[in-house]
Amino acid sequence: MLQRRESSVAEETSINVVPMVDIMLVLVIFFVVTTSFVDDMNLDIHRPTAKSATPSETQAIRLFIDSSGDTYLYGAPVQVWMIQTQLDLLLEASTSDSVLVVTDDSVPAKRLIEVVDQARLAGAQVGVATSAESGSG
Repeated sequence: MLQRRESSVAEETSINVVPMVDIMLVLVIFFVVTTSFVDDMNLDIHRPTAKSATPSETQAIRLFIDSSGDTYLYGAPVQVWMIQTQLDLLLEASTSDSVLVVTDDSVPAKRLIEVVDQARLAGAQVGVATSAESGSG
């Protein structure tokens, strides 16, 4: 009879870790899904400098203009006349109304103004990235 009590006591004191592992996996999945990653394109861009630069918002939609004047939105080439339409769709789905234009310092002012104008027509708050705002090129 003593053997039965010892074995039943040993069974009662064991800890089942399966529920804890399940909860930990759910938490890991939750944090991975809710984490936002900022992915700058791998373009060879030399950003302009500014003394009044401030850190940019990480949730901002990023428009890229490379040294040849081509524009990109989320890695895909986009024509200037399509920027307003594309941003309208993205801003509806986004919680932020910020757009950050990442441009090369050799881009003509006319091209930059065209892109900024199209983003403003879409209803976005527009900023231009400098090297101090988003890291060196």
